[in-house]
Amino acid sequence: MKEKIKKVIILGSGALKIGEAGEFDYSGSQALKALREEGITTILVNPNIATIQTSENVADKVYFLPVNPTFVEKVIARERPDGILLSFGGQTALNCGTELYHKGVFEKYGVKVLGTPVRAIIDTEDRELFVKKLDEIEIKTPRSIATNSVEEALSAAEKLGFPVIIRAAYTLGGQGSGFASTPEEMLQLATKAFAYTGQILVEESLKGWKEVEYEVVRDMYDNCITVCNMENFDPLGIHTGESIVVAPSQTLTNSEYHTLRKLSIKIIRHIGIIGECNIQYALDPNSEDYRVIEVNARLSRSSALASKATGYPLAFVAAKLALGYGLHELKNSVTRSTTACFEPALDYIVVKIPRWDLNKFAGVSHHIGSSMKSVGEVMAIGRSFEEAIQKGLRMIGQGMHGFTGNRDIEFADIEKELAEPTDMRIFSIAQALDSGISVDRIWELTKIDKWFLYKLRNIIDIKNQLSRFKYIEEIPRELLHEAKAAGFSDFQVARHVMKSASRDINRDMLRVRAYRKALGIKPVVKQIDTLAAEYPAATNYLYLTYNGSENDIHFEDDGKSVIVLGSGAYRIGSSVEFDWCSVNAVNTISRQGYRSVMINYNPETVSTDYDMCERLYFDELSFERVMDVIDLEHPLGVIVSMGGQIPNNLAMRLHLANVNILGTSPVSIDMAEDRHKFSSMLDTIGVDQPRWKELSNIDDINEFTGKIGFPVLVRPSYVLSGSAMNVVSNSNELRHFLDLATRVSKQHPVVVSEFIENAKEIEIDAVANHGEIIAYAISEHVEFAGVHSGDATMVFPPQKLYFETVRRIKRISREIARKLNITGPFNIQFLARDNEIKVIECNLRASRSMPFVSKVLKVNLIDLATKVMLGLPVEKPHKSLFDLDYVGVKAPQFSFSRLAKADPVLGVDMSSTGEVGCLGEGFYEAILKAMFSVGFRIPRKGILLSTGPAKSKAELLGAARALKEKGYKLYATRGTQKFLADAGVEAEVAYWPDEDKSPNTIELIRDKVVDMVINIPKDLSQAELQNDYSIRRSAVDFNIPLLTNSRVANAFIMAFCKLTEEDIAIKSWDEYK
Repeated sequence: MKEKIKKVIILGSGALKIGEAGEFDYSGSQALKALREEGITTILVNPNIATIQTSENVADKVYFLPVNPTFVEKVIARERPDGILLSFGGQTALNCGTELYHKGVFEKYGVKVLGTPVRAIIDTEDRELFVKKLDEIEIKTPRSIATNSVEEALSAAEKLGFPVIIRAAYTLGGQGSGFASTPEEMLQLATKAFAYTGQILVEESLKGWKEVEYEVVRDMYDNCITVCNMENFDPLGIHTGESIVVAPSQTLTNSEYHTLRKLSIKIIRHIGIIGECNIQYALDPNSEDYRVIEVNARLSRSSALASKATGYPLAFVAAKLALGYGLHELKNSVTRSTTACFEPALDYIVVKIPRWDLNKFAGVSHHIGSSMKSVGEVMAIGRSFEEAIQKGLRMIGQGMHGFTGNRDIEFADIEKELAEPTDMRIFSIAQALDSGISVDRIWELTKIDKWFLYKLRNIIDIKNQLSRFKYIEEIPRELLHEAKAAGFSDFQVARHVMKSASRDINRDMLRVRAYRKALGIKPVVKQIDTLAAEYPAATNYLYLTYNGSENDIHFEDDGKSVIVLGSGAYRIGSSVEFDWCSVNAVNTISRQGYRSVMINYNPETVSTDYDMCERLYFDELSFERVMDVIDLEHPLGVIVSMGGQIPNNLAMRLHLANVNILGTSPVSIDMAEDRHKFSSMLDTIGVDQPRWKELSNIDDINEFTGKIGFPVLVRPSYVLSGSAMNVVSNSNELRHFLDLATRVSKQHPVVVSEFIENAKEIEIDAVANHGEIIAYAISEHVEFAGVHSGDATMVFPPQKLYFETVRRIKRISREIARKLNITGPFNIQFLARDNEIKVIECNLRASRSMPFVSKVLKVNLIDLATKVMLGLPVEKPHKSLFDLDYVGVKAPQFSFSRLAKADPVLGVDMSSTGEVGCLGEGFYEAILKAMFSVGFRIPRKGILLSTGPAKSKAELLGAARALKEKGYKLYATRGTQKFLADAGVEAEVAYWPDEDKSPNTIELIRDKVVDMVINIPKDLSQAELQNDYSIRRSAVDFNIPLLTNSRVANAFIMAFCKLTEEDIAIKSWDEYK
């Protein structure tokens, strides 16, 4: 140890949002591991209860509190640490740290900022200082002018000449940025950007240049290395988080590579960064001219990718360097023999592809540009670009089979699609190449380097060769091997050769598999060893490829391997919670003396860390690839219940291929997932459920809805996060949504059921052993049913349930567990109204709320579930939910501000991107902490109310009274104002957006006269008035807290009227007994 540092605070990044996702769980966990190794006491502030870093035995103390200056200062005052780390929690932690620095908090308490000095952080974040700093060493940046008002921004644009790009300071994922080619566009963009920041930068547009990134590391002795360089497949103009990224770069000349490497080292030295930094360049494809676009003095999503791509543990090394170590004093954790100052060399190629979920939002544009909208990413490893890109396209999980062989994708105007990129851009290139458009023409329209386009054309050529054959047995061995080496799956081969119909494709795919195995065409296992095999790797960090002749590792074949299938790409509905479950499962497997094997391909996760399990296959979670791994490992069994819906969907097919699935039988899983089978089963055991009907023909359904009346719920089988689930309020909509749902689940039934309004929703998370429940947790939603459980605010232990209700829920759960003979984790959702209880659904896998209830109850349900699935004896925990003297509240995080035009309203289809969970002595304290953690603030000025239907008007009356008593100025739309006046609560009328009167609702929001908006939608139909939409969207665009659910609004208002920020207890997790 260089300095006497005994106690350190680390700031996490809070809830997962667009632009700031799971990569910070990974970097924070690594940093905590590095500090723990040094015997330093660690204090973590992070309200994200679903992460690994907030689990026991990672940090010494965890505070589930908002990462904002007020709360962090209180933690510092209480804990008195020696040092603080700011660069492991994304932009959230950096911004909080910078603010504490300006306020003099670090100085006051004698806290040392470890690693990169705050001054250096400010130099890279403040655009104007950044340009000045790089000018000192004559490094080119885009010509730009920093502005502090809309007028200044307009004149700056005139001075630089259109087109220009604007960037907002201190934001993440390009928020508030965009291209403007006219003064009108400029005005619009600038007004919005200033809602989020006080400074924007107007700069020359370099659209069409190449974008290249370098990850650089520096220690306090001024040693520097570049860990990885990457290039974007898409040219500049598309945010790096929205682009396909390739590592190492493929199209740079040797001289370009070394020029940029030299510059990177010059920059990191001049700014004085200690640890890791990411530098983004624009490179002119026609000369060696360059500009430095950005320097991130923190770990970013690119560093998570670089770390996973090279096996070089960037975050771990950065944490050690922050303590004062030199690179030469640290060992490389993968080779365990070289020091950390060797630069990685790769003998494979890595491709990162973003995952978007734009279909979940009404009104969102599918165009991609300089602001980030993707919710997750995948990383594919191969020995050729063709192999890696095809693997990656299958991994995104949007029903694609690779670059070719996809149905239902037709672009009407292909040239427009190429010139104006959308989230489907790569498939438009496939169609263009297929229809004979030349590489040169595609290049003109897209500016994607021709090297990539020729490689993609190569895939199309192989497809055309395959298509000439009719029978699989006719294909020459060489061609089949070439196709596999270019990343073709058995599915694609079956589709191109046998032209299989959808219902035969699984059978034909197995025929292809059997034929290629008979010809000896099998994949080999290769190791990622950071130094291209110059030094032997000591970790098992693996991928499969058809470009190679032998396996890099030896298989014991002792029946001790247990394979856990991971969760794949983060997306809306399947996020860090499932990574928490997977990691806990592999930990238990290893502790019990088995060999833990993980298959996953998400670079943002802890489960894909090199030291989490004994073997990590960084590869596809497809049936074909999982079977390839099983053929090599001969495992004791496979666990499919930890990674959410992807592994769950494979259960039945693996079972039919005689794979031993540990835990609940796939036959039972099918019974719970298949809507029809499940509903029929409930009828047999006499458990109540909403009335339902399976779709056979439209007349039947019309007769059914005629009998029970609207609204009804349409839902397909085997989906996660309510995909294509819709509440329908008339027969026109019914036809439209039935069509959508049948498209989502082709081979599985679609069911229509009655939708019960104003019912309470309750969930049980439990673990059973051979049908007997051994541990459970019951929680309630604040919102009424009709809001997807992933978007709901959850309370555990429940505060408003009758004992009788709890008893009945336990009884029904026992009956279902017995009937399905459950072994392992499961979750059931219930509706309760007027003392009637109905079952909505049952998932025979770990659920999204498992980490939350496990941490509040302090009983690790996943650890229990894994032991049960391994057939080990388990004791029932002694604690039940009635023993807790505190309350946990889980609140959703939305990223609507990132999704231009999306309507920020909640329904049965999930739209939140992350969550937080906080603890409190009582419900009000817990909900305040949780709401602050997802960005709400206590209003200081006025409040705008538009409270919708009569029921919610009445529900919010008490809250409006409380606000009035607290002295808030209330503004309300006409109906609400009249209702309040009749009840004796005074409010000023605010006119609708389309009225030409003042004060107008939009004007109140835009001029920040109000600092909280409550807008409750009128009905469930799509034809929701434009007015309501305008109010909601403006609140989001001008960064004003918005509540759209009357029950949550009521709870939050009551909480801040009863408690002040001073009343909130600053306690760590271990102090809640």
